[in-house]
Amino acid sequence: MRAHACPRCQGTMEQGFTLSGRDSYCRVSSWVPGPPKKHLLLGLKLPRKPLDIQAWRCTRCGLLENYAIS
Repeated sequence: MRAHACPRCQGTMEQGFTLSGRDSYCRVSSWVPGPPKKHLLLGLKLPRKPLDIQAWRCTRCGLLENYAIS
């Protein structure tokens, strides 16, 4: 995905990512289809492999756009 104009203010969008995890264990946030379902030991049941989320931030107004990248 290439840089594009912000849909709100037409400023420049820069690529980045959002972090997920705790303390010293960090990873890129993921997208999973459907509503969350609890798992007794693991927290959540995952129906299939989650997709990484790519984030874009406007350098002018701060708007964030997230995209699930396969």
